[in-house]
Amino acid sequence: MSLVKKGFAEFIGTFTLVFISCGVAAATGGSLVATALAFGLSLIAMAYSIGRISGCHINPAVSLGVFVKDKLNKTPSDEAFGVKDLLVYICAQILGGFVGAVLIFGIAKMGNLTLKGDACNYALGSGANAVDYLTAGPIFGALIIELVLTFLFVYVILNVTSKKFAAPKMAGLIIGLTLTVVHLLGINFTGTSVNPARSIATALAAWIFNGTTNAISQIWIFIVAPLLGGVLAAVVYHFLHQDDIENKAEIKK
Repeated sequence: MSLVKKGFAEFIGTFTLVFISCGVAAATGGSLVATALAFGLSLIAMAYSIGRISGCHINPAVSLGVFVKDKLNKTPSDEAFGVKDLLVYICAQILGGFVGAVLIFGIAKMGNLTLKGDACNYALGSGANAVDYLTAGPIFGALIIELVLTFLFVYVILNVTSKKFAAPKMAGLIIGLTLTVVHLLGINFTGTSVNPARSIATALAAWIFNGTTNAISQIWIFIVAPLLGGVLAAVVYHFLHQDDIENKAEIKK
């Protein structure tokens, strides 16, 4: 599959995730169950739609995790997820998320629908309004929660998408349900991001349509923590599965 097609698939997948899921979050005022299910179900739909084309990363943290995993595992260059792949995927994800966010915010504006600023940013995970609820300290607590949730999410993805996973047809369902659980826990703490692309997208859309810069000023939390979580997941995956990797290399020899 060409990299152009993979990038376009990532664009469509991230667009869908942001448009549907963030639309549900904003329309319901950040309903915990509705928002969590929207993200999980959207991801499941995309996993079985574009998964065979691009792997359905639709998240820079996932793409970075896959990249680091392949580097640590010394995956052959013809199979590895390389630097070029990483850059194309991340650009496509950010662009797709941005188009989805602009569209949902734009439709709301044209229809004179009320998307409350604070509730919207909180629900979309584009800003750190929810960190006020953290007892460990706003910024530090938000960073830890986003890092841990992203780590768990990406670690599950790396495991269920490996060639040794016993039920590959269930991978998309497992990943989607994991994202649902992650949101069920994280929404009341940080609004849950675990995805820099959608956080960047909604922060920019909130600035364009609502003139609010709060989300943009705090966006670094939702970029740094998820990316670190993705890298940590790859490192742990490599450590725990190193024997499998070495055995595979021996068999090839």
